[in-house]
Amino acid sequence: MTTYYSESLSGNRLKRCYDLAPPRIQQYLTEEANFVRKRIKPGNLVLELGCGYGRVLSVLQPERCKFIGIDNSLMSLQFGRRNLLETYKINFICMDAELLGFKDNQFDLVFCIQNGMSALGIEPKLLIRESLRITKPKGKLLLSSYSDKFWEDRLRWFQIQSENGLVGEIDYTSTRDGIIICKDGFKATTFNKNQFEQLLSEIGKEYKLVEIDESSIFCEIIS
Repeated sequence: MTTYYSESLSGNRLKRCYDLAPPRIQQYLTEEANFVRKRIKPGNLVLELGCGYGRVLSVLQPERCKFIGIDNSLMSLQFGRRNLLETYKINFICMDAELLGFKDNQFDLVFCIQNGMSALGIEPKLLIRESLRITKPKGKLLLSSYSDKFWEDRLRWFQIQSENGLVGEIDYTSTRDGIIICKDGFKATTFNKNQFEQLLSEIGKEYKLVEIDESSIFCEIIS
């Protein structure tokens, strides 16, 4: 999936996915960003994993904070630099989340939302441990996936993207149980509460799971 987002669904094509989002999806996107915003304090150093063109970072922006976004899609990062840097103070870096080029204990908050764990295509335990490595003691790591209650809305959004040629034709014989599969190789999975709990039990860190807006499952991990 990392290749799909870096080559087939990047830059302006990625932005079009959000431009086409119906009202219920827009609400979901807003509530996810609000959840992150409420956990940012003035002066924080904040990192987003899989930032794309900076859609989420551009709506956070509390005062006196520094924002860094990483992605492995150079096209998306270039799109963000062209369209956002004049307005927002965001440092975009081309980097793989599997091997983060940052020092230990550097960030106050690290986040990967809108089901980014699926999009990144990295072994989840490795992603969490590497993210916690660069998070300050008592800092936070935020991860999110889709709520089971959001399945119909989520599937409809992907249908819209497919109809507009942004992702391939949906394979309805294989698409079910939170997993969307397209005939061009695109696959979007999810993490439910049980999967998060099993994963975090092996990490050994304090965490909280919360469902918001009947659309997102958020995992908040204390470093």
